Amino acid sequence: MESLLRSEEMTLCQMFLQSEAAYACVSELGELGLVQFRDLNPDVNAFQRKFVNEIRRCEEMERKLRFLEKEINKDGIPMLNTGDNPDAPVPREMIDLEALKRNFLELTELKHILRKTQTFFDEAQLHVQASHDPSLTEERVGLLGDEQASRAGQHTKLGFVAGVILRERIPSFEVMLWRICRGNVFLRQAEIDTPLEDPVTGDSVHKSVFIIFFQGDQLKSRIKKICEGYRATLYPCPETQAERREMAIGVMTRIEDLNTVLSQTQDHRHRVLVAAAKNIKVWFIKVRKIKAIYHTLNMFNLDVTQKCLIAECWCPVTDLDRIQQALRRGTERSGSSVPSIINRMVTRMIPPTYNRCNKFTQGFQNIVDAYGVSRYREVNPAPFTCITFPFLFAVMFGDMGHGLIMFLFALYLVVKEKQLESKKGQNEIFGTFFGGRYIILLMGAFSVYTGFIYNDIFSKPLNLFGTGWRIPESKYTPSVLMQTSKFKLDPNETFLGATYAMGVDPIWQLSKNKIAFTNSLKMKMSVILGVSQMFFGIALSYLNHRHFKKPLNIIFDFIPMIIFLFCMFGYLVILIFVKWIKYPPSQSHIAPSLLIGLIDMFLFNYGKYMPESEHDPRKADEKEGLQDFFVVLAVLCVPWMMLAKPLFTWYQAKYGQFKHQPLSVNSGDLLESGDVVHNTESNGPLHSEAGVQEEHTDLSEIFIHQIIHTIEFCLGCISHTASYLRLWALSLAHAQLSEVLWEMVLRIGLRSFSSAWGSIVLFFIFQIWAGLTVMILVLMEGLSAFLHALRLHWVEFQSKFYEGSGHMFIPFSFSHIVDHGVEELA
Repeated sequence: MESLLRSEEMTLCQMFLQSEAAYACVSELGELGLVQFRDLNPDVNAFQRKFVNEIRRCEEMERKLRFLEKEINKDGIPMLNTGDNPDAPVPREMIDLEALKRNFLELTELKHILRKTQTFFDEAQLHVQASHDPSLTEERVGLLGDEQASRAGQHTKLGFVAGVILRERIPSFEVMLWRICRGNVFLRQAEIDTPLEDPVTGDSVHKSVFIIFFQGDQLKSRIKKICEGYRATLYPCPETQAERREMAIGVMTRIEDLNTVLSQTQDHRHRVLVAAAKNIKVWFIKVRKIKAIYHTLNMFNLDVTQKCLIAECWCPVTDLDRIQQALRRGTERSGSSVPSIINRMVTRMIPPTYNRCNKFTQGFQNIVDAYGVSRYREVNPAPFTCITFPFLFAVMFGDMGHGLIMFLFALYLVVKEKQLESKKGQNEIFGTFFGGRYIILLMGAFSVYTGFIYNDIFSKPLNLFGTGWRIPESKYTPSVLMQTSKFKLDPNETFLGATYAMGVDPIWQLSKNKIAFTNSLKMKMSVILGVSQMFFGIALSYLNHRHFKKPLNIIFDFIPMIIFLFCMFGYLVILIFVKWIKYPPSQSHIAPSLLIGLIDMFLFNYGKYMPESEHDPRKADEKEGLQDFFVVLAVLCVPWMMLAKPLFTWYQAKYGQFKHQPLSVNSGDLLESGDVVHNTESNGPLHSEAGVQEEHTDLSEIFIHQIIHTIEFCLGCISHTASYLRLWALSLAHAQLSEVLWEMVLRIGLRSFSSAWGSIVLFFIFQIWAGLTVMILVLMEGLSAFLHALRLHWVEFQSKFYEGSGHMFIPFSFSHIVDHGVEELA
C-alpha cells in the first residue's frame, strides 16, 4: 500500500566501471531501465567529450537508414515489424552494418548514373544523325543556325564542348561565359522535357543540354573551369564526320546494352530493398541503442589512471539488487576480470519522483503529472484518480447509450492492443486515444452506471421496475390522458405508491416539471460530491504532514481546515440529507430552502422560521444556537490558520530549544530530518549543489506566506464548492442536447415510417442521427466533460494536499529511447 500511496524511495549511487566493461554494463542497465544517470560534465561541450566520434558514426548510420527507408517506401515494399527488441550489439557489428549500407548506396548511385548516361547517348545519337541530314540539323536539333553553320564550315579548327547543366543556372552561366571569354564563344542550349532525379537528394530537377563553340586551347581551358564551377557535366563528342558516324553505330549498340544493365540493376536493387525491409526496424533499434550507450558514457568521468569510468545515478532502493546483478552480467559479458562497484552516497539533493506504474495506471499517472510532478514521497493522487476521475466524468456524461459506445470503443483498443501497438506512432490522434484506452474504458463503464441511475438512454428512460406513482383516476381520466402529452407530477394531487427500485422513475419523462426535478436532484448531488472530495483532499494532507514529521502543520493547518469546511459546507450537506429524509414528496411544499437558510445562517437573520418551527420554538432556538456556534467557529478558524503557526514558530526559534535553528517558509515549521534524504550505508562525500532544499527566511516572510495560504483556502472553499456545480450544469446540458437531437432528427423519421417511402427516409435519417450522436454527444461532449473533470481534480481536489513541485525520475531505458529517440536524454 505504501508503494501505491507514495513514490519509491530513491538513493544516489556512485558506480566504478572498468573501461572495457563500461559499454556492456550500461547496455544491461538500459535493458533494465531503473537508473537515471547524472551528467558529471555539465560544463564540457558536446563536441569535446570522449565518445563524440562514436556518436557521429551512429548519426551517420541513422541518416543512411532513413535514406534506405525512404527508398523502400518509394518502391511500395512493406516493412516487416515483428516487435522484436534485440540486445544492443557490440561495437564491431556497427562496422559490418556500415559496409552493408555502403554497398547498397553504391548500387543506388549506379542506377542514377546509368540513367543520365543513357540520356546523354540519346542526345549524342541525335547529334550524329544531324551531321548527315541537314533537315535534322535545322529542324530537330536546332543547335546551329544557317549563318553559324557557314562560319563553322569556314573555320575547320572550330572546337566545341557539350554537356548538361541545371536549367535555372543557364542565364548566369551564359553571362559568365560572355564576360570571361570576351564574347569569343557561341552558346546554344535546349531543355530536357523529362525531369531528372538528383542522386543525392532524390528530388526532381530540370536540366538543359548545351553546346559551346570556341577557337583555341586557351578558351577551352577557361570554358572547362566555368563548367566545373557551375557543376555542369561535360561529355566527349567526336569532331570529324567519320568519327561521328562510327560513334552513331556504337551508340545504338551501347543503348541496348545499357537498357539490359539498367533492367538488371533495377531488379537487383529491388531484391536488396526487399531483403532490407525485413530487417530495417531491427537495424534502427540497434543503432539507437548504440547511440544511447555512448551518449550515456559521455556523462561519466574518467579517473586519473584513465582505466575506470565513474558515474553517479539515482535508483530505487528496492531495486539495488537487480542493478548489481545487471552490472555483474555486463562485466561477465565483456570478459573483464575486475568487477564493477556501486556505492550508496549521502546527499542533501532532492531525489526525483518515481511512481511505479503498469499499463493500466500509467494513463491516470500521466493526468496527474501533466499538472505537476509530486514532491519526493508526497501522497500520489493517481491511485484515487483511477476511480474519482471516471466517476466525475460519468456524472456529467451520464447516458447508458453514449457510455456504451465509449466503452465498446475502448474495449476494442484494449483487446487488440498488441496488434495496434505498432500503429500508434503513425497517427497522433489515434496514438492519444490508444494511450488513454483504459481511461476511456472506465469512463464508458461509469457512464453506463450513472446513465442507469439517471434512467437515461439516448434521452429515453427504461421502465424496468414499473413506476412508483399512482395517478388519481378521478382527475386524469383516459380521455384526459389521450389529449395530454405531458402532465405535472404534484405530490399533493398524485400520491407515491412506492419508491422506484433503482434510479429515477421513468414517469418523469412524461411530466412537465421534469427539468425542475432533475435540476434539484443533480444540484444537491453535485454539492455532496464536491464537499466530500474536498474533505478527502484535506484528509490526504494529514498523511503528508505525518510522513514529513510536521506536527505544527497538523495542529495549525489540518485541524482548522477540517473545522472551517465542515462549518461552512459540511453542515449544508447534512441539511440536504435531513431534507430528503424528513420531508416526503407530499410535504415538499413546506420544506425549507437550503440556499436561503445558508445565507440567513451567516447573516444571523432568523426572522423567518420554518412552518413547523412556529409550533415548536424550543427546536428553533436549538437550531439557531447550533448555527451560531458553527458560524463563530468558522470565523475563529481564520486567525487560527493565519497567525497561530507563525507566532508559535517564531517563539520556538527565539525562546525554545530550537532557537539556534533557522526558520523554513516552505513548511512554516523548523527544518527537520524528514525534509532531507539520508543514506547511511556509504562513506561518500556530502553533495551540496542545485536542487538542495534551502528555504530559510525571516519572520515577515513566514507571516506573508501563511496569510496568503489562509486567504487562498478560505476563498477556495467557497469558489471550489461552486465550481463543483459544473457536474449539474454539464449533466443537464448533455441530457437536453440528447433530447433535442432525438426530437428534431430521429423522431421525424419515426413519424414518416408509416408511409410508403418511410423505411428509406428512416434509414437515411438514422444515419444522420447516429453520426451527430457520435460526433457531438460522444466526441465533443465527451471532450468537454473530460476537460471539466480534469479541472476538478487539478484545482479543486489536488490543491488541498498536493504541491506538485518535484521533478520526474527519467531512467536510462531502451524501451523509452526506441520510441522517443536519444535526444530526450539531453
